[in-house]
Amino acid sequence: MIATSLRPAPLRPLGQGWETISFASTLYLCPILDLLLEHIPPKWHPELRLGLQEALVNAAKHGNNLDPSKTVKVQFSVVNNEYWWIISDEGSGFPAPYCDLPEYNGNLPCDESESGRGLCLLRQIFDQVCWNHHGTEVRLCKQMNSRSRLPLIT
Repeated sequence: MIATSLRPAPLRPLGQGWETISFASTLYLCPILDLLLEHIPPKWHPELRLGLQEALVNAAKHGNNLDPSKTVKVQFSVVNNEYWWIISDEGSGFPAPYCDLPEYNGNLPCDESESGRGLCLLRQIFDQVCWNHHGTEVRLCKQMNSRSRLPLIT
């Protein structure tokens, strides 16, 4: 089940507060991603879909252990051509060293495990990525102004 505070665009233009979506932990994310990308310029959809999917999977799978009694909450807002998402889960969080990784330098982790690659993807796709000190909430920002780089994925 998906709970949302989203209202039709004519009643509440973006930039006037935060919109919220919450859903039971699941990996069936297509409808949620569609809602989150609804007001995003189409040229950014593939790249932001990948980044948001990674963050949502992390929250549902690693944070909430796919426990359907736990929810993932996504808050969304647009302020001055900055698109913001706050994604939180009800898990126990992850260790602070992962939260404090240095800025992405273009190199993915060289070990053969998948650990850490999603975090690197987030840092490459979004202009700002920061976690709360518990590791249960990530804030993502994508800046879309005249100086923004072109999308990585087209």
